[in-house]
Amino acid sequence: MELAKTLRSQHYGLNLIVGGQAGVVVDPDGDLVARIATGDHAAARALLGRHLPRILNLSRRMLGSQTEAEDVAQEVFLRVWTHAARWKPGAAKFETWLHRVAINLCYDQLRKKRPAHLDAVPEPADPAPGPAAVLFQFQLGAAVDAALNGLPERQKEAIVLCHHQGLTNIDAAEVMGVSVEALESLLARGRRSLREQLKEFRDDVLDAKGGA
Repeated sequence: MELAKTLRSQHYGLNLIVGGQAGVVVDPDGDLVARIATGDHAAARALLGRHLPRILNLSRRMLGSQTEAEDVAQEVFLRVWTHAARWKPGAAKFETWLHRVAINLCYDQLRKKRPAHLDAVPEPADPAPGPAAVLFQFQLGAAVDAALNGLPERQKEAIVLCHHQGLTNIDAAEVMGVSVEALESLLARGRRSLREQLKEFRDDVLDAKGGA
């Protein structure tokens, strides 16, 4: 699916200001971004290699589609190349901005394609553990994806950023533009909903252990 090529600069731009935050953020990507701003292709490839897997994972979790995740990731890194000169170092981590842009682009995609196709599930894992175990893991993965996709968007976003992307609560809250307390509330509600939706699988595991 094609993404709109013209996006409002104030929505996706690189001019981030962290209000009320004292000091300067130490950004491990700062040097690469500065080099990209001068047209350094090697720096762009290095930044792509460093962050592409995480942006792809984030986008796939949000969209439930590898193809659409690749479209989002391509658009994210196109924006890095075209807007790097506008980045203001010291205000926020560049990785935080990458996550914010990816999340916003995912929401653009989701608005275009409701309802989501929940039958798009990941491929089964290596069959080494045995057919029954592989089947169970496949079914569990499909159920987790379906349950995640069934959450309200902001709860899903919080879960994906903290549990799948490994962001701290502080960084995830910054990406989402909410307070840490609001993020923790979203996480708590999302976890409760996931536990309830996946209760059948927890019961199956307990039954299997009890019968072993």
